[in-house]
Amino acid sequence: MSQEPATYDASRITVLHGLEAVRRRPGMYIGTTGERGLHLVVTEAAGWSFDEILHGRASRLDVTLRRDGGVRLADDGPGVEFGTGPSLTIALTVLTAGRSKVGPRYPMSGVLGEVSVVNALSSRLVADVRRDGRRYVQEFARGVPVAPVADTGPTSGSGNAITFWPDADIFETTEFSFETLVERFRELAFVNRELDISLTDERGGAEPRSVRLHFPDGVRELLAFLDGGVDDSEIDDSEIDDSEIDDSEIAGFEEEEPETETTMDIAWRWHGSGPERVQSFANSQPTPAGGTHLLGFRDGVAAALTAYARERQLLASMDPDIGADRIGRGLTAVVSVKVKHPQFEGCTRDVLGTAEVRGYVRQAVQHHVGLWLAANPQQAKEILNRIR
Repeated sequence: MSQEPATYDASRITVLHGLEAVRRRPGMYIGTTGERGLHLVVTEAAGWSFDEILHGRASRLDVTLRRDGGVRLADDGPGVEFGTGPSLTIALTVLTAGRSKVGPRYPMSGVLGEVSVVNALSSRLVADVRRDGRRYVQEFARGVPVAPVADTGPTSGSGNAITFWPDADIFETTEFSFETLVERFRELAFVNRELDISLTDERGGAEPRSVRLHFPDGVRELLAFLDGGVDDSEIDDSEIDDSEIDDSEIAGFEEEEPETETTMDIAWRWHGSGPERVQSFANSQPTPAGGTHLLGFRDGVAAALTAYARERQLLASMDPDIGADRIGRGLTAVVSVKVKHPQFEGCTRDVLGTAEVRGYVRQAVQHHVGLWLAANPQQAKEILNRIR
């Protein structure tokens, strides 16, 4: 065994250019090259279209699983501005170059819409932008342009279309699950009520499967869905919309903290019994491991219940406050926040870490849950009897 000491100097540093870093270390960008990462790149590819819809420039997104293994995502907007020349190449080959402004008014930016990552992890990608009566097309192979942007001539429509084929050299599988994509896009439609998304699966049978996802009542409809308002068996060959969901007796509120532009969309409902069902989102991203927004929700509910109980002498003066760990029995809730400068933990962004969000959510939840308890004394009494 050599006794010479190991050395580390500039000669050992490898500089990765362009999208090479994404291809070399894909897990740093999508978390995993398994099924979860494969499906994540589809929502990443939808980022341009989501920004167009959320700002009123487009009305819907169509996602198609093609028979040849590719995925096509198309909107009916005016076409992104950088689609008319070399800037399209930059947006698809430089990390963060295709992102819009950040903030709660741009809830997808900084979380979704990194189409350059999709490009890097695709064996082939075709960008098709129709804008100002002209059509512009560019093709890429493993993140590298095959040719410059081509102006293919006049067109009667407008919008963006991204078609990509995941690289089998990167992903453990390139077989998409229609059900998994429906689940993820359904979540996005619930927490962004402006979204109108259609998914079509052309693979397999003679007739394609399709589903439309549009929920004008937002997280209230997601809560009803969690409580069984819609059966998962309805996914295939059906249209899921607000007419199928019972959101009676659901409480909730929307509020914006003006100083920091943090927006909250929160809904809840208590049942007589049963396990807690709570889902949380930050900037449209599911946060299954929670974070400061979920902690703030629990703090606020506990504080509202404690204040209500003390005002009505349902707690003795020596009794401790109701703890946040005691509020969950029979509770279904959805907590969605959109933050100007979100801080996520981990590359898959499962936990929101923005510290000040906890206080904002706590204050708003305590106020609104307190109003609801005062307006529903019988339900309030039943809840307190269960958890005290």
